[in-house]
Amino acid sequence: MLYRKMPKNGDELSILGFGAMRLPVKDNGSIDEIKAMQMVRYAIDNGVNYVDTAWPYHMGESEPFLGRALADGYRKKVKIATKQPQWMVKIHEDMDRFLNAQLEKLNTDHIDYYLIHSLVGSSWKTIRDLGVAEFLDRAKADGRIINAGFSYHGNAEDFTDVVDGYEWDFCQIQYNFLDKNIQAGTKGLEYAASRGLGVVIMEPLRGGNLADPVPCEVMDTWNEADVKRSPVQWALRWVWNHPEVTVVLSGMSEPYQVEENLKAAEEGLADSLTTKDLELVDRVANKYKELMKVGCTGCRYCMPCPQSVDIPACFETYNNLYMFGGKDRLLMMYAAKLGGILRGAERNFASQCVQCGQCLDACPQNLPIPELLEKVAEEFEGPDLEKRMEFAKRLFANDSF
Repeated sequence: MLYRKMPKNGDELSILGFGAMRLPVKDNGSIDEIKAMQMVRYAIDNGVNYVDTAWPYHMGESEPFLGRALADGYRKKVKIATKQPQWMVKIHEDMDRFLNAQLEKLNTDHIDYYLIHSLVGSSWKTIRDLGVAEFLDRAKADGRIINAGFSYHGNAEDFTDVVDGYEWDFCQIQYNFLDKNIQAGTKGLEYAASRGLGVVIMEPLRGGNLADPVPCEVMDTWNEADVKRSPVQWALRWVWNHPEVTVVLSGMSEPYQVEENLKAAEEGLADSLTTKDLELVDRVANKYKELMKVGCTGCRYCMPCPQSVDIPACFETYNNLYMFGGKDRLLMMYAAKLGGILRGAERNFASQCVQCGQCLDACPQNLPIPELLEKVAEEFEGPDLEKRMEFAKRLFANDSF
């Protein structure tokens, strides 16, 4: 295992972190605790010392599971990261209620790395105005949390505002070779690092989509490499190649995934890929983009939409369907994300478009945006949308203590 230092505190963290969002499950959907515990402890025994969870993962069962999995001395071997479900915070006092409940669930007296979960520009303003800075200062002072950070899913412009809005220790962003210009992107990675923040990476495999199955056209390109690596190894190595990255999270759900990721982590040095390697990854990324239905780059020049449609997010979901498949999962994520459930905001559905044409003049790609939004709505909405939203609310907003 290789380790990198968290800039502000000097913690030596494993470059591979264990993400506890996609643990193995039984047929009834509950965590397969025996299998999951074996995987988590095996990863720790082989050098992983950063474990990431959150309030809503596995319908609220991820944190209690980790509290049990990290018994028998394992808690002392790792840094725990978990997250405040900011979309569920209605008053300032809720922040302490959630943190205290999480400490109990995790069977610990402190959280090593505590994040404000899934921020975008609007939710940052809301939680900021509710006094999150005072809460974090207080929780750090009394020892309930050691390091304060945030995870981010908004646009690049708002990211700098969040970074500059508090004396953060670290942040967590989505980043992979397809998402260099999506959300915080490369510019956000470099900006956070320039401000002294450690950067934890989520979705290095785009939810597993860069791993399996791989489209034949993409696999043919990977096979041209002089050094043979699996698609997983290529994707992880590409992220680790960036010296600004501290930890890369992987949501492992099978033992073989732990083995493969541990093997990849043995060689995950910064600046270790050759120019030829990087050119190959760029060619693979271009192959994926050729499979896209919409040539949207995520520049967000079309935003804000007067009808509150999140145009880039709609197109991202639509493209993911044709690049990777997995429609059932994408239907749920469309309802949760565009329905405002994950963001604690208003609905941003494609069907809200009234074809005003404002976006047409703004799009540098000259996309027929209203026509494309109609196709998105046909694919992802329909009569069961409200049912999916209700399920997503239960999944992501379980506020029982």
